[in-house]
Amino acid sequence: MYVAVKGGEAAIANAHRLLADRRRGDRSLPALGIDQIVAQLALAVDRVMAEASLYDRTLAALAVRQARGDMIEAIFLLRAYRTTLPRFGYSRPLDTSAMKIERRISATYKDLPGGQLLGPTFDYTHRLLDPDLLTDTPVDEPMQRPAEEGRVMRVSEILGQEGLIEGDGEMPIDHETGDLTREPMEFPMTRDLRLQALARGDEGFLLALGYSTQRGYGRTHPFTGEIRIGEVEVELDVPELGFAVSLGSIQVTECQMVNQFKGSAKAPPQFTRGYGLVFGQSERKAMAMSLVDRALRADELGEDIVAPAQDEEFVISHSDNVQATGFVEHLKLPHYVDFQAELDLVRRMRRDFEAARDGGKDPMTEAAE
Repeated sequence: MYVAVKGGEAAIANAHRLLADRRRGDRSLPALGIDQIVAQLALAVDRVMAEASLYDRTLAALAVRQARGDMIEAIFLLRAYRTTLPRFGYSRPLDTSAMKIERRISATYKDLPGGQLLGPTFDYTHRLLDPDLLTDTPVDEPMQRPAEEGRVMRVSEILGQEGLIEGDGEMPIDHETGDLTREPMEFPMTRDLRLQALARGDEGFLLALGYSTQRGYGRTHPFTGEIRIGEVEVELDVPELGFAVSLGSIQVTECQMVNQFKGSAKAPPQFTRGYGLVFGQSERKAMAMSLVDRALRADELGEDIVAPAQDEEFVISHSDNVQATGFVEHLKLPHYVDFQAELDLVRRMRRDFEAARDGGKDPMTEAAE
């Protein structure tokens, strides 16, 4: 139990004032604007939106500013705000095949239908600090080509034409899509719920688990079938109208990982899929998500569960950085009573230990008895 802290209101108020002062920083410098964060720290904003499960760049930028750049604190702030919003309904599944693509690459086919589109990426930079960024050096306008209209063929469809990869699969007609934000977690989970949890899971945690599968802990020999980043339309069915209404477009990152599968009594040898879909531009997270998604399908595909990334309860229970932060940081709260009880216990144990030693007995044997 916790002992109530008395007389701390003034100290807490002063701590808030000090925090606000540190957040503002040097008063001789211009204050950091929300528009600047949205435009120039876009990847940080995208991560906060993804792991808070709320697509709003302005609010995510506000959370980043309020949290002084602490990403998990910003995610916590935005997720808390999300709980105050009304729920109007569920959108239709996103049609990512009709994505207005900004970046699209494949590590499995060099010559893709529609071509490889590198887009904005760090992949080909030298990873050297750029001293020009110390000042507001002018930046050249980017080269652009007209956006392609219509559907862009997927890599999985190329393999599917030869029957070399499992199908996308169809959800059972009577299956009701779950919602982790409204229902308590229960194991085992259906894949749609697992993907929800992974989409809002901590990027670093999922990255480490995905890395572990590549190092042999649940090895599935992955290939990046396709990564695509772009704008997709969100539609909502309106019963009164009898048709879907467009709510606008959002930017997402989608990754399909292609993995080996030796086959089973029910399925021939073929490639299987791991899937990742994340708000904004966040391909590292989408790739890690797809690696872990495939690892978590071990039981479904009749594979032995031998690694942490294949253990559904371990992965899902520890992937949420807001829950993890709360449980770890609660250790900062007063534990005076608990600690005094532990202190008394250790003192008694030491007295018993010393008494047994002075009596010529083995203290460890005495303690065991």
